[in-house]
Amino acid sequence: MSLNDQDISRIANLARLELQPDEQQRMLGKINDFFSIVAQISNVDTTGVVPMAHPVDAMAQSAGMHLRLRPDVASETNQRETNQRSAPAVERGLFLVPKVIE
Repeated sequence: MSLNDQDISRIANLARLELQPDEQQRMLGKINDFFSIVAQISNVDTTGVVPMAHPVDAMAQSAGMHLRLRPDVASETNQRETNQRSAPAVERGLFLVPKVIE
């Protein structure tokens, strides 16, 4: 896939950018270079490669490493009332803040 001048003009218009002709040509080159890299990556044969659930999996397989995760348990008690005591306004356990969007 490659873009042309009209594509760059349309993208610039959608992004509300005003590009000079030399900037437009530079963008065209950079975006087309990016698409060529994506095309190269897409052409890589991944037959038989098992997808990884986590990037550490690749290191774990080759180096015998294991991902150490702690158990997902609550370690602190609920202190909502204590934490909200200094708040200027609280209602039903929620902090009240001034409206900032009209």
